[in-house]
Amino acid sequence: MDFVLSGVAACGACLFTNPLEVVKTRMQLQGELKSRGTYRVYYRNVFHAFYTIARVEGVVGLQKGLTPGLLYQFVMNGVRLGSYAITESAGYIHTDGRVSAVKSTVAGAVSGVVGAFIGSPICLVKTQMQNQSTSAIAVGHQYQHRSMWHALVVIHRQHGILGLWRSSSASVPRVSVGSAAQLSTFSISKEFIENLQLFSEGSWLLSLSAGMVSSIVVVLAMTPFDVVSTRLYNQPVDHRGKGLLYKGFVDCFSKTLKKEGVTGLYKGLGASYFRLGPHTILCLLFWNQLRSSYHDYR
Repeated sequence: MDFVLSGVAACGACLFTNPLEVVKTRMQLQGELKSRGTYRVYYRNVFHAFYTIARVEGVVGLQKGLTPGLLYQFVMNGVRLGSYAITESAGYIHTDGRVSAVKSTVAGAVSGVVGAFIGSPICLVKTQMQNQSTSAIAVGHQYQHRSMWHALVVIHRQHGILGLWRSSSASVPRVSVGSAAQLSTFSISKEFIENLQLFSEGSWLLSLSAGMVSSIVVVLAMTPFDVVSTRLYNQPVDHRGKGLLYKGFVDCFSKTLKKEGVTGLYKGLGASYFRLGPHTILCLLFWNQLRSSYHDYR
């Protein structure tokens, strides 16, 4: 039941934050491997990107990739948060009755690795579909997927089963780092705020406050990995499924750093926070409240 509740909580957050992820994805791909000032800027900032996409593609353009987005959240976060919840319930992240920073970080990282690997094929399709746009505002390589299932079938037909896990080498460290930062800071912040007795026992404001603290740490730690992951998933490939722009995680990281500088690895930072921040807060809030309600019911 922990896995189901975790997946449902993540899907609830995704309904609100998918438009933010569409914006984030396109801003991360804008000016890929080009120095500042040498490419056309379609999206000047988060708000301009929202306006531009809605004006050119309509409001539905802001919800591109929603189906694979929901499935990815249910699968990846169902496994990730569900695994962490079981570890937490068993007392493995505690030392002398208190949350251990080291144990909670390791538990978060391990659960992130498992969740990211299982959900990688869906994340691949999600990223490519979110970046699909009309030529007037297109950035990065453009795939032409008609639907999530069409994309999965085409990728499998062209590159085999391993093609579905292309670039998982970037997704795994991305989610692992983000998960370690998110779950450890959430558990520690929640315990700290609880000890301050600012809110009544079991109040949803406790989860909300801890989630807000966690969201800041997650965005700062995760954004460089997120940029690399997005670019690896979206890059064009040859007939053997090999990337035409990057050989792998390290190659993408070094090329981005060389061509675009440190700011290239934090490209779309504002969009990342507007997406990852609310998603982290909502996901952890829904997750904690659903678990509490279920345990009260039992």
